[in-house]
Amino acid sequence: MNTQGMSAEDLFHLQSVTDPQLSPDGHLVMYVQTSIDRETEKYISNLYLYNVLTKETKQRTTGQNRHSIPRWSPDGKYISFISNQSGSNQLYVMSSTGGEAKQITNLKSEVSQPIWSPCSTKLLFSTSRPASDQEEYKNEEKKTALRFERIQYKSEGQGYFNGLYKHLAVVDVMTEGIEFLTKGRQHYSPSAWSPDGKHITYVSKTIEQGEYDFISDIFTMDISTKKSVNITNGAGFFYDPKWSPNGEYLSFLGHKREFLNATLAKIWLYDINKQTTSCLTEGWDVELGNSCITDFQMGAVDPGILWTNDSAGFYFLMSDHGNTGVYYGSIEGAMYPSILENQHIYGLSIDPNHHQAVVAISTPTNPGELYYFNLMTGQQEQISFVNTSFVQNKSLAEAEAISWKAKDDLNLHGWLIKPLCYEEGKTYPLILEIHGGPHLMYGNSYIHEFQTLANEGYAVLYTNPRGSVGYGQQFVNACRSDYGGMDYEDLMSAVDYVINTYNFIDRNRLGVSGGSYGGFMTNWIVGHTDRFKAAVSQRSISNWFSFYGVSDIGYYFTEWQLEGDIFQTPEKLWNHSPLKYAANINTPLLLLHGEKDLRCPLEQSEQLFIALKRQKKETTLVIFPDETHEITRSGSPDMRLQHLQEIKNWFNKYIRNLC
Repeated sequence: MNTQGMSAEDLFHLQSVTDPQLSPDGHLVMYVQTSIDRETEKYISNLYLYNVLTKETKQRTTGQNRHSIPRWSPDGKYISFISNQSGSNQLYVMSSTGGEAKQITNLKSEVSQPIWSPCSTKLLFSTSRPASDQEEYKNEEKKTALRFERIQYKSEGQGYFNGLYKHLAVVDVMTEGIEFLTKGRQHYSPSAWSPDGKHITYVSKTIEQGEYDFISDIFTMDISTKKSVNITNGAGFFYDPKWSPNGEYLSFLGHKREFLNATLAKIWLYDINKQTTSCLTEGWDVELGNSCITDFQMGAVDPGILWTNDSAGFYFLMSDHGNTGVYYGSIEGAMYPSILENQHIYGLSIDPNHHQAVVAISTPTNPGELYYFNLMTGQQEQISFVNTSFVQNKSLAEAEAISWKAKDDLNLHGWLIKPLCYEEGKTYPLILEIHGGPHLMYGNSYIHEFQTLANEGYAVLYTNPRGSVGYGQQFVNACRSDYGGMDYEDLMSAVDYVINTYNFIDRNRLGVSGGSYGGFMTNWIVGHTDRFKAAVSQRSISNWFSFYGVSDIGYYFTEWQLEGDIFQTPEKLWNHSPLKYAANINTPLLLLHGEKDLRCPLEQSEQLFIALKRQKKETTLVIFPDETHEITRSGSPDMRLQHLQEIKNWFNKYIRNLC
């Protein structure tokens, strides 16, 4: 039996396989394989081709760059992809039979979201441009004052608004000629071509809706005239429009914002001829798409709705009780599970003629591999083995599903991982992990941080308190206006449950950690109880007052989540701020934060750090240069490694395992 578990450094040995794409004939699978170069500490992504018939795998791109978003032309002759080998993300095309790739865009701004036309001669895509042809791109080399007139003047991962807007364009694959389809002071996101190639559909909103209305509409555009029609007319937040193969319907996802950002999305169907819209999943209390949190898969893509060629139905991902599975839906509104196991499906591509699929699957002990799946019979075959040999030489900790009753008798769900050094009769420290969002979920997926802690001798408890998705609309909405209320009680009840149920847990050696909302909750917990001997708060919120004005989403997220008005009910924001309770914090607290985090800005950790230091409390602030809110998922490899080591070392210092 292998006794060596996963270390933080093993991040450099694992590889992720994402975004599988079946060829139109269903015989070939193109996918992205990402690794980390230990010497350069850079991510490398290349495209690989698997032959379903011969079972052979070939590498189709090489080099030390990042190649992503492979897409087959409808005739199967070409593959388009995005690559940064020219210095920025641009669009490339290569023959499906071999040969060198050809760069077909060379724009000042990066290219994204490529979509083939039905005739396989053009690609619709998105790129950033000034609002009009008269405006110029800013010279990034020349330092100048930044002037803003819009409330949305910065965004996480993008930085300050640069005066550019996401616009739609079409490139001719053979001539490389580019035609821009949109302009103006708004963003556009491409989605699909009509089967006859005469129209496209995209997501945007009207100029009149402005930047204060959180609306997302579905539009169709006549390519020849560039005239657009708004299908949803400002009714809510909608996305992922796709044409049925027969051209009679548009499917799309979204909701009417009944619970703001806590609203579960539904599947909608627009009848092109009748110009009527119907909801196919009204009353179906599930979360559509992949909402499972992980810190490993790099470049995972949620495919949205995938139509079958008979136009009778479609496949899609859904999230439920910690699992993500595949469902089939009919145009009559019937929904059937196709794959629903204790696992995390983070990628899906279908053969629309034969109900075959390629799925990317992860479990707590499987970082992720690709599988060829018969959606009718359930038969599956593993087709990638990028982590198999490495994982076989490691001991990975299994996750045991647990369930219990909350303080108010609500059914709760989570997982417990035993330490790898577990021996009957001994006791071990426990780390409570809290996810972000809060409207996301932990699930049956591989999380490197958890395996690293289990290898250090810790039991790891991770749960989905109220506010998490996967348990219905009422459950996901239950934490709004109550941050630190019953969600806090849910987490404490989870700790109580495992302490009273499992005699190997040392109740005197408890730790707690979490990121984003989980960081807020970590700060909140140590301000309301001394039961934890150490805490690690990651990219957290400590003060809702300053968060309101400094976060890129603060001014609306605060109002949505706390349902508090900073001008009319300021006491509510302060009462829900962990900073208010800093005098009560006696738990040694490590604060980890990315320097360029605009979602939960660095000052949130700085405020709490200074408040604790002023009181001479035990605390440390660690700032990761140039890192954003995504440090644990897509941050630079070296910073991700240091982040893991800081967590491990802090818990080892204060609740050190005695294995």
